[in-house]
Amino acid sequence: MESMGNNSPGPEIRALARNIRMSAHKARRVINQIRGRSYGQALMILELMPYGACYPISQLIHSAAANANHNMGLNKANLLVGRVEVNEGAVFKRIQPRAQGRGYPIKKPTCHITIVSEEISRSNDPIMSIESRKKGYVWRRK
Repeated sequence: MESMGNNSPGPEIRALARNIRMSAHKARRVINQIRGRSYGQALMILELMPYGACYPISQLIHSAAANANHNMGLNKANLLVGRVEVNEGAVFKRIQPRAQGRGYPIKKPTCHITIVSEEISRSNDPIMSIESRKKGYVWRRK
């Protein structure tokens, strides 16, 4: 049976974190800032942002880079944060006791974060393509 979902030619570099104890909305606010950035840039941005969602996302980026290095032998400096998904997970439901025997519901949301990294493929031509300029990739000559 043919798989219909993935059209990439080879195995992808990915890291997955499930049941992270934060809302998907708060994680997406951080993820949108690092999508399409290089590995080093993404870590720098996450380190300077004042949100609590930055720590688990930076751990996940470290994990994706370690997967790329260990499984495919790629250099971390040549990695790019490619496709990033934040999906809603299960909601933990708790009861907060209130006055006169009442109970108010407390919802504790979780989310699943998937990061798929890509390798920056350098061409012999030092001029970047229009596609890569739109994505914000920066290549420097040595």
